[in-house]
Amino acid sequence: MESTPTAPARCEIARLPDDLLSATLARTGPRDACRAAAVSPAFRAAADADAVWSSLLPRHLPPLADGEHPADPLPTKKQLFMRLSDPGSPVLLADRLTSMWLDRATGARCYMLSARKLGIAWGDTPQYWRWIPINLYRISEAAELRHVWWLEIRGEIDSKMLSRHTTYSAYIVFSLAQRRLGLYYTCKEASVSLGGSSRSTRRVCLDVGHDRADTWPSLRGDLPEDTLFPRVRGDGWMEVEVGEFCSGEGDDGEVSFSLMETSVIKSGLVVLGIEIRPKEQGV
Repeated sequence: MESTPTAPARCEIARLPDDLLSATLARTGPRDACRAAAVSPAFRAAADADAVWSSLLPRHLPPLADGEHPADPLPTKKQLFMRLSDPGSPVLLADRLTSMWLDRATGARCYMLSARKLGIAWGDTPQYWRWIPINLYRISEAAELRHVWWLEIRGEIDSKMLSRHTTYSAYIVFSLAQRRLGLYYTCKEASVSLGGSSRSTRRVCLDVGHDRADTWPSLRGDLPEDTLFPRVRGDGWMEVEVGEFCSGEGDDGEVSFSLMETSVIKSGLVVLGIEIRPKEQGV
């Protein structure tokens, strides 16, 4: 006796109403919502719903520069999220010195404080620093160190601009000129303070001499064990973490960052800015 073929079993969760699926996905995050869209057609419809992506978008954004709002509203909230979460094309804030985007994994707000936004000691003195044109992350200028003994770079951001209850890391983003002085295996003091009350300090090194591979391993051993070293970014620039902090409720006042070194004369450092983004898990 031949058995009658049975119809493929239907995923039981697909029986749930779309609005219930959407409400569930809205409690996850952007990464999980995108993964859910690949599970089944039913999940895709729910995961792409405006109800999901409206909850993942920030309720309020900082004031944007003129022309930063789309001339034609994007048809879906998901498309708006994807537009705002493109780190290669962030939106420019009203001061035109700060750019912002959303982290695609968490939806948290990220910022780049351009070099012009920072407080650089002697930064407006052509003898010590010069400003060079650039076109990256909506930034139009970078600061190149000609020569200075007192290296001091400071930046700050209002905690209200950050996503709540998020652990952030702040990075100085920079490059090194071929001809440079005083940066090679010298420690700089980097710090982050939250609301002027809590302050964390660390040692960082900006130049590990990748072009001098025959000598840098031995010199590295002369630095303190807790020294942090830079890494090359996907855009070709370098970065080193100056500190981390938790944003809390957003009522902590200013978050301040600093980098300082005053023991030797230095030249050849090119500063793009300070980037603030959620701390990478496991780092």
